Amino acid sequence: MKDYFLIIDTETTQSQLVADFGATISDRKGNVVAQTGVLMDGIYNNASEHPLFFTSDSEGIWSRAGQDRRYGAYELMINDGSRMIASVAAVNRWLVKALVTYNPILTAYNLPFDLDKCNLTGINVTIFERKFCLWAAAYTQFAHTKAYRNFALQCHAFNPPTNFGNMTYQTNAEIMTRFVTGNPSLKDEPHTSLEDILEYEILVLNKILKTRSTKWLLTKPFSYNWRDCQVRDNFESL
Repeated sequence: MKDYFLIIDTETTQSQLVADFGATISDRKGNVVAQTGVLMDGIYNNASEHPLFFTSDSEGIWSRAGQDRRYGAYELMINDGSRMIASVAAVNRWLVKALVTYNPILTAYNLPFDLDKCNLTGINVTIFERKFCLWAAAYTQFAHTKAYRNFALQCHAFNPPTNFGNMTYQTNAEIMTRFVTGNPSLKDEPHTSLEDILEYEILVLNKILKTRSTKWLLTKPFSYNWRDCQVRDNFESL
């Protein structure tokens, strides 16, 4: 039987619910056969109770100012028709149809996070029995290669040192996509669900699928471990 892959992505609220849900279904060649991107009714449009996620940062996409810009971007998407507001029930109907039509393998970049937020929101992705974490697969496939470490050095893809002096190199979707595409200048993710999939995550999946079997994806990849990505253990000092 032909393998299909369901990638999901979520943008969430301060109340830990899904405000923006995106999904694509693609085959092993990277052909997208179905996709959806919707803003959740009763959550996205209820900013007083479920504001988009933000931190205490003074600037950047996750700041209060960034939150305002994100709402503005979504409103533009609603106005131009690239997003619609849909109920949880409508999303679940789409997922059931996806299961019946394609029986896809579920994945996401940081699958445990998206599974948790979907569960809290009532979006039922537990109907997909076969699943793997795309981050874990990419981490296993690429993150410990010499080529990847050299690319991280070229892009200065390092996390700030912690209070304990631990400093790690990055393996997030942005740096991983830049690596698999060979494009260190690739723009940052917009952090809107469907666009993050189409412009980043599916490119990582397609690269992995060129050399790895479905069995490998479902059984081999292990979880990210920051201790294995410490700069002091992976880069020689000059």
